[in-house]
Amino acid sequence: MKKWKLIILTGILLLTGCQSKTPVTKELFAMDTYMTMTAYGKDAEKALDQAAAEIRRLDQLWSVGQEKSEVSQINQSGSGPVSPETGELMDLSLSLYEATDGALDITIYPVMDLWGFTGKDRKVPSDEELEQTLAKVDASRIRYDGQTVTLEEGQGIDFGAVAKGYTSGRVMEVLAENGVTGALISLGGNVQCMGTKPDGSLWRVGIQKPDGGEGYLGVLTLTDKAVITSGGYERYFEENGKTYHHIIDPSTGFPADSGLTSVTIVSEEGALADGLSTACFVMGKDKAYELWKKSPDRFDMILLTEEGELYITAPLQGMFTSDMEFSVLEE
Repeated sequence: MKKWKLIILTGILLLTGCQSKTPVTKELFAMDTYMTMTAYGKDAEKALDQAAAEIRRLDQLWSVGQEKSEVSQINQSGSGPVSPETGELMDLSLSLYEATDGALDITIYPVMDLWGFTGKDRKVPSDEELEQTLAKVDASRIRYDGQTVTLEEGQGIDFGAVAKGYTSGRVMEVLAENGVTGALISLGGNVQCMGTKPDGSLWRVGIQKPDGGEGYLGVLTLTDKAVITSGGYERYFEENGKTYHHIIDPSTGFPADSGLTSVTIVSEEGALADGLSTACFVMGKDKAYELWKKSPDRFDMILLTEEGELYITAPLQGMFTSDMEFSVLEE
């Protein structure tokens, strides 16, 4: 699932005469989204080329739009072997399915397809269509032994809610292996940073207001974190005067109606942040808060409600600035 756009406030100063202090930037289109990567280091250009190659390799494993991808082959045949990378995503996805009481469910794919969110022809499905398709949505019915995935008839999987987060983590590993000392990447709005800028300052990531207006919900100043936001205002359509967004609640088959308009997750683990941004949007403020209290050392949250109330979890207080009033969620 695509994430709400994040604005990156890099504050990059272009210094000449020293290669390690000059940022190298690479842009590409992959995973059905526009990506930008900026890195510092004497081998930054080589590192970004390798990172781009890794992104394309992973896209070929997981794209539901490519018939020969690993995921598409599993969906078509109902079973198949998985690569180590797909295995990691499967493990994480099933773990999040349990931890979120089903709010994150990779078997939601056929319902997404029914709504048209996997293509261009979007429509509200009939009650009968939705009932029949929703009956197959249940990740607990996937059979996975660590090497092979087997689906029930009519099921399909999509790692869209975790794939870009996992990929951003892999990009950071590739960059570090090539001596990059600082980097900031945005994979379709999924932001992750490492190290610092050459002057030692931290990265600044601005979280745009979901209404598309000027200004930001706030700005995070941080390092070595992923910052991933989900909201219902990037992919949506209108029918008969009503708006339908792309974040589907697996329990109803309809766009999530949890009282939240934006969820930002901050974590050292990109894939975790990616999955939880979707799950917490589906869960709503209270359930997301209870989930955070169980594992505050793994992630933090910024939540915006439909009433315009802004909440952040306590550890973000020293990193987050905003012109809006906000409340702090304590453990």
